[in-house]
Amino acid sequence: MSHVDGTDRRTLFKILTGMSVGAAALFGSEGNSSAADRTAGEQANVQLVTDFCAVWSTRDVNKALPFLADDCVYRMTETTPAVNGHDGIIERLKRAVDTSSLVEFKILDIAAAGPIVITHRIDRFLMPRPLTWEGVGVFFVKDGKIKEWTDYTIRSQR
Repeated sequence: MSHVDGTDRRTLFKILTGMSVGAAALFGSEGNSSAADRTAGEQANVQLVTDFCAVWSTRDVNKALPFLADDCVYRMTETTPAVNGHDGIIERLKRAVDTSSLVEFKILDIAAAGPIVITHRIDRFLMPRPLTWEGVGVFFVKDGKIKEWTDYTIRSQR
């Protein structure tokens, strides 16, 4: 089992999920992260993020853009600067997508609390120098679009 600072992946995901549920409670959301207990809004947000992750397998950045707010803020990892809007996202991701013969965002686990959706994923890019990334994505959904998206690395292999 992989560890990050002494914390295994499942514990990290539970901590992040707990934080999102706590934040939702603080802001008045009545749902929790259990699929059976999700509100209709949370179910819609989970579906949006699930579909967004699936569309990357088309290897067409333009197909991902309709899921994102025009002014979406994206951070590729916790150590990279944010980019803004569709142009910033295209600039950040297009090269990796275009040079890959396979792109896969595999969702291992997903949780929702109000407008926040958290995914535990393994992303694979089969390119001249293949990349496999494992991490947690945090998505803020507003008006049916992803307004903010930040990924946090658990493990990356090149």
